[in-house]
Amino acid sequence: MSHAIIQTIQGGPEVLEWQERPDTAPGEGEVAVRHTAIGVNFIDIYVRKGAYPMMTLPGTPGMEAAGIVEEVGPGVTGLAVGQRVAYVMTAPGAYSERRNVPAERMVPLPDDIGDRAAAALMLKGMTAERLLHKTTQASAGDTVLIHAAAGGIGLLLTAWAKSIGCTVIGTVGSDAKEAGVRQAGADHVIVSTTENVADRVAEITSGRGCRYIYDGVGKDSFEASLQAVAKFGHLVSFGNASGAVPPVNIAVLAPKCVALSRPQVFPYIADRNDLLETAQNLFAAMRKGIVRADINQTYPLAEAAQAHRDLESRRTTGQIVLLP
Repeated sequence: MSHAIIQTIQGGPEVLEWQERPDTAPGEGEVAVRHTAIGVNFIDIYVRKGAYPMMTLPGTPGMEAAGIVEEVGPGVTGLAVGQRVAYVMTAPGAYSERRNVPAERMVPLPDDIGDRAAAALMLKGMTAERLLHKTTQASAGDTVLIHAAAGGIGLLLTAWAKSIGCTVIGTVGSDAKEAGVRQAGADHVIVSTTENVADRVAEITSGRGCRYIYDGVGKDSFEASLQAVAKFGHLVSFGNASGAVPPVNIAVLAPKCVALSRPQVFPYIADRNDLLETAQNLFAAMRKGIVRADINQTYPLAEAAQAHRDLESRRTTGQIVLLP
């Protein structure tokens, strides 16, 4: 027997319940992983609420974790009992002490990459890598705007873009978050609750705007993003932290010939070779100190509901990890 967070209905954090459940043997092509650290992401909130129909109820949230292989199912090669692994998957279920998972989605962890760091960065780190290098091709000299720069993906995007040689403008929701974003590498920080984002971007860029805008906030920031993007720029809307972006008349993109995309990381890593390549790029950036697992909050797995409350109310910075 082991424990997991299980929800039977959609709703607020209170629907996340700590329950005992029986363990089962891994099936064909699966391994049983005993989790040592579990990442918390905003997508978990979308799934909990039912905004993303990715989980059948009753179900267990969570997209990423690190742990140790406890048992290997039939047909599995390349993984062994006792091996350290990490994963990110479209199928929720990581908020658990133990889980059976497809072996092909497992990423072996190098000795110099810790479990907590991997759990904190697999989804957010690979998302940042793909946004910068596949969705866009950010390079030295580009001016970029990163919304919610104090958040988990925001800090990673800020540090990674700065390491490339970009001029980085970050938005934050309060003065208290400004210092951390500047420490991550932002050249300019805009407090969106007290400053007009589009006006400040125009001031900073002498009216040119930003070549790339990475917007994980959604409804509350989308209009400002449209105003702040440069001629021939690219607006990347990759999250809905404030709610879904309303329907958009694509004609509004025409005056500045703006590209608009709505990516997510999973199609980029659906192929195992792409998954391993992206993970290795992330691990290399971690080794170089370009990105770090700024785990500013940890919670016992049983207190996942509180982690959701704090994340949803924007009381957190950096990454959140649940500990079984």
